[in-house]
Amino acid sequence: MKTKLIILIVFVGTCAGQQSSRSWKDVNYAGDDKQYHCLDIFLPETTKPLYPAIVVIYGSAWFGNNGKESAFRIYGKPLLESGFAVIAVNHRSSRDSIFPAQINDIKAAIRFIRANAKSYQIDSKFIGVTGFSSGGHLASLAGTTGKVKKFTVNTESADLEGKVGNNLKFSSSVDAVVDWFGPTSFRIMDTCDPEMNHNAADSPESTLVGGPIQDNPDKCALADPITYVDKNDPPFLIIHGDADNMVPYCQSQKLFEALQLKKVPGQFVTVPNGGHGPGVFEDKYFKMMTEFFSAEANRK
Repeated sequence: MKTKLIILIVFVGTCAGQQSSRSWKDVNYAGDDKQYHCLDIFLPETTKPLYPAIVVIYGSAWFGNNGKESAFRIYGKPLLESGFAVIAVNHRSSRDSIFPAQINDIKAAIRFIRANAKSYQIDSKFIGVTGFSSGGHLASLAGTTGKVKKFTVNTESADLEGKVGNNLKFSSSVDAVVDWFGPTSFRIMDTCDPEMNHNAADSPESTLVGGPIQDNPDKCALADPITYVDKNDPPFLIIHGDADNMVPYCQSQKLFEALQLKKVPGQFVTVPNGGHGPGVFEDKYFKMMTEFFSAEANRK
């Protein structure tokens, strides 16, 4: 039996830029006053001149525009304890604006971090990205589109880089990606997921691209991280439960296969009987994430 995923969207206020000794809250990366263009920056307690950084992206089926606190709580804390600066980022929801607004926002946040790295004690030589579910999709997309600005598939085009913010001369590329069970190839999702109707006109994926996914193959291709995989992509760690009933396990399988085909360094970790959501995973999987990022940062 197929079910629908219902997400409550919460839209809250504007960002004010409150600061504490080791963190900065509600910093606007776009030069406007929108809450969905805010990020939080956290530095480890260990004192160093500069810290490698990880951008963390929440999951919400792209329906949420203010989830940075949950992203930090779930993924940011273990990264912070491992010596990374952590940047938890908001982005526009699919109800605020359809794709590519979401990746435009993530790229703008990465550019902001690079442009202001010294102010926040960030070592811009290493910026990684991670996210879960729809946040995993955006993390993977940031990884595979690091040098892609505009892209065309048949009759549809997308400006992946976008023009959000005032730091357009800075790079939006990332140095490593940890993708937690993110969608990667929309139009095949229902072929391996008996639980949820991704083809429905009101599914998260259809809402993101602005129409039923099977009626919009080119728009889906533009939103699929797999479309952009090439040999220059950064290393990936992909983690996915094989009992996930919302984002099919095959999504991570297909991405990993595409990365291997292009000889992109990567690891694919299966969580036996793992469902959807980070709360079902044991601590050892979070340790895999921190160890992966630490190894990649040490290569720089």
